[in-house]
Amino acid sequence: MEKIVEQGFLYDFYGELLTEHQRKIYEDVVYQDLSLAEIAKENGISRQGVHDLVRRCDSILQDYEDKLHLVARFMKVKENVIHLQALSNDKDITREELVEKIRLFSREILEEL
Repeated sequence: MEKIVEQGFLYDFYGELLTEHQRKIYEDVVYQDLSLAEIAKENGISRQGVHDLVRRCDSILQDYEDKLHLVARFMKVKENVIHLQALSNDKDITREELVEKIRLFSREILEEL
């Protein structure tokens, strides 16, 4: 997964666990795509300070994911829903095959929840 997309997912799931200051800086980097220099000037800190804070936030968010696996579970559910959508468009599948695959994917989704 592309780094910025991964950062966005991690922040979406765990961002509320960061401090307000960390959230502000991290949002400026990930969502506003501001440069470290712009963020540093706006917040009265050094460019290196912004860099260190972003790396620390990345580490914190990744630690939460390593323990809770919410992003991974979300991605697995999303993948199964995509498979279900594809099944609904498959004209060559028999009713029995369709029912069995729906059962399989729905069981996997329920296991992730």
